[in-house]
Amino acid sequence: MSARPSQVQAAGGVLWRRGRRKSVEVVVVHRPRYDDWSLPKGKLDRGETHEQGAVREVREETGFEAVLGREVARVDYVDNKGRTKTVRYWEMTVTGGSFRPNAEVDELRWVPVTEARRLLSYERDRLVLDAFAARHGSAADA
Repeated sequence: MSARPSQVQAAGGVLWRRGRRKSVEVVVVHRPRYDDWSLPKGKLDRGETHEQGAVREVREETGFEAVLGREVARVDYVDNKGRTKTVRYWEMTVTGGSFRPNAEVDELRWVPVTEARRLLSYERDRLVLDAFAARHGSAADA
């Protein structure tokens, strides 16, 4: 009998701000290890809550300190190691910091939601973004 793949718990954020003309802009990050564009996220550390993990992972990947807003969505999928992965995402706003390229993320872009949808590599990230945009109405469509 084979061992059952483990369950991975992760958390992340839809980091957002009001851009020009009050339209909504969100952060997307490029991860060189996978050569993909995604929303900032990562696995929880032992004993860490999803909320704590979301704040930490966004800080580690983007360099920004941020505060949690409402939970946006939860996605479940099988990762590239065959494990079931659950990721919970929150709306987040910047309170400080700045981006510096690092080993995990070599590029960060603030873009309108429609452009973020085109950049994101995974449908599951687009679904999270769609849930976020539904709460922000026409400002997120600009």
